[in-house]
Amino acid sequence: MISFLEGEVLFLEDSTLTVKVGGVGYELHASLNTLSDCALGDKVQMHVHTHVREDALQLFGFSSVLEKQIFLSLIKVNGVGPKSAVQILSGARPEMIYGWIEDSNAKALASLPKIGKKTAEQIILSLKGKLVLADLTSGESSFKDRPQIISALVNLGFRLGDVEKVVDQMDPKTDLDQGVRTGLQALTN
Repeated sequence: MISFLEGEVLFLEDSTLTVKVGGVGYELHASLNTLSDCALGDKVQMHVHTHVREDALQLFGFSSVLEKQIFLSLIKVNGVGPKSAVQILSGARPEMIYGWIEDSNAKALASLPKIGKKTAEQIILSLKGKLVLADLTSGESSFKDRPQIISALVNLGFRLGDVEKVVDQMDPKTDLDQGVRTGLQALTN
C-alpha cells in the first residue's frame, strides 16, 4: 500500500494531479484544497490513501495529515465513498468540517458538495465524538478546540489564513472561549 509520496507535480487537472517519483507518475485524486496547494513543477509531499476495489486501484492524495484523517473517517460512514469524501473536503477546510461534526451542525454539512440533509445527519451520528485527530509530529492529540476557534473567528469576518496563523501560535490547552478572545485581540491589533 502506498501511504506517502514525494516528488514533482507533472500535471494538474480538475480533480487529480500527477506526481513524478523516481521516473514514475502517480495519479492522485485530490480535493480542491490540496490542488490549490500545488503548482506545476512544485516539489510536493503527499499523504496518500490507496483504495482497492475489484475493478480499480485508486490513489487519493492529501497535502495535510488532518485532511487525510477526515477523509478516512468519512469513508467509514455508510453512503460516503472515496470520491464523495473528496468532494466534501473540496467544500470546506478540514478543521471546519471537524468543527461542524463535533457541533452537530447538520445544516452546515448539508451545504457541502455531495451531502444532503440525510447524509449530513448520518455523518454526525457516525463520527461525532469519535474523531481523534493525532498530531503525528508530536504523538499527542491535536489542539482540541482549534476547529471551533477557527470557525468562530472566520464567521466574525476574518480571513482564514490570518486566523490559522494566530490560532497556530496559541497554547494547545486553550479552550474555545479563551481562544476566541485571544484571537480577536490578535486580529484586531
